[in-house]
Amino acid sequence: MNKTTTCVLVTGVGAIIGQGIIKSLRMTGPPLKIVGIDRNPSAFGAKYCDAFYAKPVSENDPHYPEFIKAVVQIEGVDLIIPGIELDVFYFDENRELFQDSNVKLVLNHHSLIEIAKDKWKTVQTLINHGIESIPSTLSKEWSDCITLLGPPPLIMKPRHGNGSRGIVILEDERDFNYWKSKTNQEFMVQRIISSMDEEYTVAVFGLGDGTASAPIILRRTLASSGSTLTAQVILEDTSITNMINTLNQLFAPIGPTNYQFRKEGDKVFLLEVNPRISSATSLRAAFNYNEAWMCVEYFLHGIPPEPINIKNGRAVRFVEDYVEYL
Repeated sequence: MNKTTTCVLVTGVGAIIGQGIIKSLRMTGPPLKIVGIDRNPSAFGAKYCDAFYAKPVSENDPHYPEFIKAVVQIEGVDLIIPGIELDVFYFDENRELFQDSNVKLVLNHHSLIEIAKDKWKTVQTLINHGIESIPSTLSKEWSDCITLLGPPPLIMKPRHGNGSRGIVILEDERDFNYWKSKTNQEFMVQRIISSMDEEYTVAVFGLGDGTASAPIILRRTLASSGSTLTAQVILEDTSITNMINTLNQLFAPIGPTNYQFRKEGDKVFLLEVNPRISSATSLRAAFNYNEAWMCVEYFLHGIPPEPINIKNGRAVRFVEDYVEYL
C-alpha cells in the first residue's frame, strides 16, 4: 500500500459489526488500507485486515490513549470507525484525542449518544416531544407494573445495553420477583408490542441538521445474540418512514444511525436508537446501502450520500466453519 491509500481503523473486529464494516469497505470504491483492533488477540476479523493490533490494556487504563495514538501514527490512520458500542462511548468521552490531528472519528452527536445509552431516557425524550412511546415503568412493584402497563406477559430489560441482552419475559409476579432479585442492573418494565414478525431495523445516514439519507428498512428476526438473523427488504412503508422523519428532526443524527421499531397495526413504536453502525450493516451493504463507505466519503471528504437504488430481497445468516491447518 502506498502513502496515498486511505487508511481506516476499525475497532471490535472480533464482533459481527466490526467484521461487517470491513466486509462493506472491501465491496466498493478504491482500495483501502484497513487496520483492525480488538481485545481478543485471536479475533477472527483480523484475517480480513491489512494490519491488526490486540488491545494490551482496557479502555479504562491510563495507558490506553498512548496505545491508540501509537497505532494511528504507525499505520497512518485517516479515519476511525468504532465497531462496538463500548468504543463509541470511549471516543465520545475522549474526542480531544485527535482534535489537533487530521484523523477523523465516525461519531454521532454527544447528546444523541447520551440519550441512547439509557432506554428510559430514550422513552422520556419521546414523551417530552409528544411522540407515542412503548408504555414503560421503573416501578419495583408488580402491582404497579400491571396497573400501568396492563396484564402480563410483560418484559423486563436493562436500561443500559444493546440488542436483546438481559431482556426477559415476565409471565407473573413470581417471574418478576425472581428476575428482580437476580439482576444487578437498573431495569425497566414495558408492555410487549406486537411480535417478532413486526420488528424492523432501519438505517439512516444523518447530516446533523435533521436531514438524512433515504432509509433502508429491513423486517427482521433475531438471533439469540440479539443481532439480525433473517432480513426482508421493505421498499415502502409510509408509517415507518413518517416516524423516521420525526425522529430525524428530533435527534438530528450525524453519520450512521440505527432505529429499531415494532409495529402494532399502523402504529410504529421505537424500541431503541443506536447512534452508530449496527449488526445488520453487511446485510444492508449487500442490498446496496453501504454505510461504511458513506462514512469514508462524508467524514473524510464531506461528500453526503447520494440517492441509493436499494435492491429488493431477503437474507439469512448462517454458521460457517473456518479451518486453518497448522
